[in-house]
Amino acid sequence: FVGLGNPGPEYEATRHNAGFWWIDAVARELKANLVMDKSYHGLVARTSVKGQTVWLLEPQTFMNVSGKSVAALARFFKIQPNE
Repeated sequence: FVGLGNPGPEYEATRHNAGFWWIDAVARELKANLVMDKSYHGLVARTSVKGQTVWLLEPQTFMNVSGKSVAALARFFKIQPNE
């Protein structure tokens, strides 16, 4: 799951970070810790739900270049755009 937002304290309380808020809530619920991963250009957590691996991602790029982060994770795990 990817939650979009803009990095930096000036955006923390803005509607632009609704995606980050959602990922934060999911991470809390699943007791997953988001950590910075430079290869994915974002905060990442790996957890399990009912035996299935789940990845959480908050790109730490601005929204207009969030594809850089999402593509890096998708390429690494061989996730096709239609999946």
